[in-house]
Amino acid sequence: MTTRSRRRTVLLGAVAGVLGVGAAILVPQIDKAVREVTLPLRHEDIIRQQAQAKHLDPALIAAVIFAESKFRARTSSTGAQGLMQIQPETARFIARRSGARTFQTADLGTPQINIQYGSYYLRYLLDRYGGNRVLAIAAYNAGETNVDRWIVRSGQRGFGVEDIPFPETRAYVRRVLGAEGDYRHTYRRELGL
Repeated sequence: MTTRSRRRTVLLGAVAGVLGVGAAILVPQIDKAVREVTLPLRHEDIIRQQAQAKHLDPALIAAVIFAESKFRARTSSTGAQGLMQIQPETARFIARRSGARTFQTADLGTPQINIQYGSYYLRYLLDRYGGNRVLAIAAYNAGETNVDRWIVRSGQRGFGVEDIPFPETRAYVRRVLGAEGDYRHTYRRELGL
């Protein structure tokens, strides 16, 4: 091996070493940035708190937020508000049932209240439909009246995702259930799982 070949080999080894160290530093940062776009998580302290208070899976709460707003609070064209996209009339129903005395629709823009109300509603729906997650998630999206109608038409309580007649709601339930698994796997520590 010539001197020139040895220098080239040493130089390539040094470059590879620097790239390896750089990659070791950058890859976790890139991974975090990709997760932030594809599977964001914010307000995990509120999610953990509400999951414990309402006896819910924190990954389910995060998945509903993801499906509803991708963790970006907004008001929809139908008037649903905040991270969990709660309709004002649903919020008033929750306020009455939960004993809230000072609720105002503008409160839905506050993450604490929005997640608290959305979690309350999820717990209510799960209880109403005997723990059937598909029915509860479908009702969160399409409303209890539609789900009740589907149950009557189908004549069964063992209602599955494929039994949902609204394509949008069927896709929504799939999205929530898939995201729930992703949140459980990706954010185990942050969600206290």
